[in-house]
Amino acid sequence: MKTPPSTATPSWTVGDVTVHRVDEVALPPATGPWLLPSATADVVSQHDWLRPDFADHDGILRLDSHSFAFTVGGLRVLVDTGIGNGKERANPAWHNLQTDFLERLAAAGFSPDSVDLVILTHLHADHVGWNTRETNGEWVTTFPNARYLTSRIEREFWATYEMDEPRKQMFRDSVIPVEEAGLLDLVDVPEEGIEIAPGLRLISTPGHTPGHIAVELTSRGETALITGDCIHHPVQLAEPAIGACVDIDPARSQASRRKLLNSVADTDTLLLGTHFAPPTAGRVITQGDAYRLSPVPAESH
Repeated sequence: MKTPPSTATPSWTVGDVTVHRVDEVALPPATGPWLLPSATADVVSQHDWLRPDFADHDGILRLDSHSFAFTVGGLRVLVDTGIGNGKERANPAWHNLQTDFLERLAAAGFSPDSVDLVILTHLHADHVGWNTRETNGEWVTTFPNARYLTSRIEREFWATYEMDEPRKQMFRDSVIPVEEAGLLDLVDVPEEGIEIAPGLRLISTPGHTPGHIAVELTSRGETALITGDCIHHPVQLAEPAIGACVDIDPARSQASRRKLLNSVADTDTLLLGTHFAPPTAGRVITQGDAYRLSPVPAESH
């Protein structure tokens, strides 16, 4: 699954900040029915605005794996690190990938050595994979000059969780090497959120995992919000009760999703979906007792 990096990186302008989408891989059609089983073709077909960008005409959801990179408050930031290359994974769509993610990241102007901060919205396999890469048979940190950051609640939850072998493997190859290198910072994220640098805030959005966070960036009065897995797909704007099969606390996940959507609805805030297929971003518009996404297509830089 080796794909050449494109010559242009999709991006959006937020004040003085350029947010780059760094593509890893389009996820296979089977992802939607597995991940969001309540988002049936019948449900999807009720929302015309999802087609053709976010769902095909048969009601199959489109989902992607990508990261976001930007410079704000003097920091060169990467939000989530995707699936990674050469990782042993139970999910066949994630197993032993060989993509040009790092070349795409460099093409956006973010060579691995230049990254200052890696924010992990949560510790799932498709969000931490490029934390490390294999060098001489060992998993070493991909971003050696960066601090890696996640919620303290998130890390402490998994420390006591009874993991199956695939999840243990993920921690062995993608989380523990970062900790052993002394690069992982744990942050207490209060309910009201916390500013970690000028123009950069972490927003508490628990439920998908106990310490899940979303990421808000602000520049010159303009705001963007990166969802992480609080929202996997735009169908959840139209149907906020639809949850993911892997939500640790489905009721809390739904509450976080509704709170987040309510906070940005009918504002100029740009919503950037961590798994949203292109056009990936948009503004949240109230529609009845739920919402829809008004897409904001990327520019190319």
